[in-house]
Amino acid sequence: MALLAATTATGAMAAPQTWTNPLDIDYRYNFEQMNEGISYRTGADPAMVRYGDAYYLFMTMADGYWHSSDLVHWDFVKPDHWPFDSEVAPATLVADGKLFLMQSATDPRPLMVSTDPAHGRWQFWTRLLPPVPGAVSSAGEWAIKPGELPPGPWDPALFQDDDGKVYLYWDSSNVYPLYGAQLDMKFAEAPEGDGKRLAFLTRPQPLLQLDPAEHGWERFGQDHTDNVTKPFLEGAWMNRHGNRYYLQYAAPGTEYNVYGTGVVVGDAPLGPFHYAPYNPIGEKPGGFVTGVGHGSTFEDAHGNVWNTGTSWIGANWTFERRIGLYPSGFHTDGQMWIDTRFGDFPHRMPDHALKEGEDTFTGWMLLSYHKKATASSSLPDHPASTTTDENPRTFWVAASNTAGQTLTVDLGGERTVRAVQVNFADYRSGRFGDAPDIVTQFVLEGSRDGAHWSTLADLSHETRDRANAYVELDQAARVRYVRYVHKHVGARTLAISDLRVFGNADGALPAAPTLVSAKRMSDTRDAEIVWTPVPGAVGYNVRWGLAADRLHSTYQRFADQPTRLLLHSLNKGVDYVVAVEAFDEHGVSVLSAVKSLPAGE
Repeated sequence: MALLAATTATGAMAAPQTWTNPLDIDYRYNFEQMNEGISYRTGADPAMVRYGDAYYLFMTMADGYWHSSDLVHWDFVKPDHWPFDSEVAPATLVADGKLFLMQSATDPRPLMVSTDPAHGRWQFWTRLLPPVPGAVSSAGEWAIKPGELPPGPWDPALFQDDDGKVYLYWDSSNVYPLYGAQLDMKFAEAPEGDGKRLAFLTRPQPLLQLDPAEHGWERFGQDHTDNVTKPFLEGAWMNRHGNRYYLQYAAPGTEYNVYGTGVVVGDAPLGPFHYAPYNPIGEKPGGFVTGVGHGSTFEDAHGNVWNTGTSWIGANWTFERRIGLYPSGFHTDGQMWIDTRFGDFPHRMPDHALKEGEDTFTGWMLLSYHKKATASSSLPDHPASTTTDENPRTFWVAASNTAGQTLTVDLGGERTVRAVQVNFADYRSGRFGDAPDIVTQFVLEGSRDGAHWSTLADLSHETRDRANAYVELDQAARVRYVRYVHKHVGARTLAISDLRVFGNADGALPAAPTLVSAKRMSDTRDAEIVWTPVPGAVGYNVRWGLAADRLHSTYQRFADQPTRLLLHSLNKGVDYVVAVEAFDEHGVSVLSAVKSLPAGE
């Protein structure tokens, strides 16, 4: 079912033109911890591709996939053929007029193919892939010998070059490198065959390994502060741009705020590859959504480049995650970039080719941060106040999951509200698979005085689940109070982590902060950045990059955090520049003066 638009009090309907992260799709309940009674929705390792005139999103642990014609509305597709053990970190390939799908594996598994994915029609290209040359079986991994490869292909990625040749990239490990090999897909073979419709043309070769001693962002732990644990290298994805090949990878671990995307660049599909000094190309360590690693990069119908990534929730289980979508691209000199600035605020979906530097950010600001929230009922350890703290790991739980329960946010004064995101949490949800009653239904109301209410959006007849329900209002609403009125969720309990309200307050933009100092530490992978607080600011974006016009990396900080940031994401031997901007409910300030972070400091 397509995303329902908001309805105003007049009942008018309009298709949303904006989106925010996490993506508003019907994430599926995971079954892997069902015997432990741990219930949660999740989505990770997105492979998003364009096939024909539509887009398809595949991810980990979903017995199906999603279809979209515009990257805003997403329908879940139930396939007629699917691996029994579901997909994990799947690879996709559009080639020979077909859409191919490969799951992660430690032993030979199927390769699937479709020419009608919109209707869920799939066949087996081959029921068993050939063994990876030189790789041990999953049963023999404990006794692996020098020169042998680990079981695979785990975390695979497929790529077809302009000459028609196909390549496979894979692995996920804190020991082994990423590997690559050329494949023969045997496109000319008969439709139904002998089970040998794919072959390795080259032996696998190692392509890259992490070097956290030189690359600060590849260090493990929260904010890259664990210098003991070996980081993980995973999530390969390949793109060609011009005559260069961009092999993307994820590090250092999906369970941290700094799960990011790096890239190595080569002149051939199997390298040799050179580390890009502007890494990480994608990182989002601050804000409501954190983490952008292990995703995919693709072009839309207008030629705009997008990157998807995996965001961390981790409230019920380490690998409870969500999916994000971010503008991406390449500069004329070949530098690849992913823009995560305001990545969890509303963005406009363009209907044209974006110009250099054109921003998709709507300018709708967060109006709900630390605002007073009240509820009709609450469990003692899960008060309503947690719904405005911008933390998906804290949440309100109603005393009962009954229709009519309410959650109200006081914005502190009249604001122009344009969108609301209701982020549900799984608290003792007791669900472990799909079911007809797993749908999300509620009404959003607005009021100027807290006594007289009008309907902002009516989703009481919604027919799909919406763990991160994003509602763009058909018309801007001038209100002080926003109220969630509960109808139904599929979980046993009603729990909401954050009720996020977007729009603008009246008044001037905030002043620019003064960047007091920016210096590299004795370990030049680290830097200290200090700025002056701006009165009334909701938060700040610390932005850095290789040049003043390429501040592609952003660390979002809220104003109740110190105006001093220890940044641990830098590469040794690389010169950077840094600047800071403030934001509040009115908008975003101009940038501070730019300061240099020389490599030698």
